[in-house]
Amino acid sequence: MKKILMSLCAVIMLAAGGAVSANDMQLGPGDMLKISVYGNPDMNVETRVNDVGNISYPLVGDVQVGGLTPNAAERKIAGLLESGGFIRKPHVNLIVTMMQSQQMSVLGQVNKPGRFPVDGKRSLTDILAMAGGLNAEADETVTLIRSQDGKTTKKQINLTDIMRSTDAAVNPDLQPGDVIYVDRAPRFYIYGEVQRPGSYRLEENMDILQALSVGGGLSPRGTDRGVRVKRRDENGEMQIINVKQDDHVKVNDVIYVKESFF
Repeated sequence: MKKILMSLCAVIMLAAGGAVSANDMQLGPGDMLKISVYGNPDMNVETRVNDVGNISYPLVGDVQVGGLTPNAAERKIAGLLESGGFIRKPHVNLIVTMMQSQQMSVLGQVNKPGRFPVDGKRSLTDILAMAGGLNAEADETVTLIRSQDGKTTKKQINLTDIMRSTDAAVNPDLQPGDVIYVDRAPRFYIYGEVQRPGSYRLEENMDILQALSVGGGLSPRGTDRGVRVKRRDENGEMQIINVKQDDHVKVNDVIYVKESFF
């Protein structure tokens, strides 16, 4: 599992190089624009798209740009300037200096959590790449939280499935306003007479013997006949369990190795 996640991290970082053209994104409220007209410096403005998707532009007044791509907005402004008789064949240039409307959040176990622009079509791995990829504590399952039509939905997505599948639909395209949460991988704890006591990542189907190996094996004073597990039951009560080497380790298990007296 760890090798698969390492491979996935490499794929995610490579995806960072596959940027989609900013001209594919749609403008919306809060976006900051820098607009100029070639040969007409008095028409150079910096403006913000208001809450209803409009900007105010010299000579033509309010212009509805919400929902348009930057290229489409350029053509619309140029058309208004020419049809109004203000400038003949204007060459309009529009640059988005700050993208506020088309953003999503990436939280949890990534290297650079925060808000990121959705500049065009972006997949889950694209956005994880923008967040610096997964950190060492990341789980292989992430949660996609989406609010649409007044309803909020949560979807679990297994990153290893993305690596194994040739179906592009397994790697979903994201939308503005989406929240991606990368949870911490499940852990277990080991202490007592082992070489490296501490907290460790719980791998799929890990058994007691494998867990002891992760902890560096028994110390010279340890005994495999003295292995106990502290585990909470369904009611949250702590139980102390005698285990065998091939028993499976569960999330948040505390494995204790006793000292041998012989």
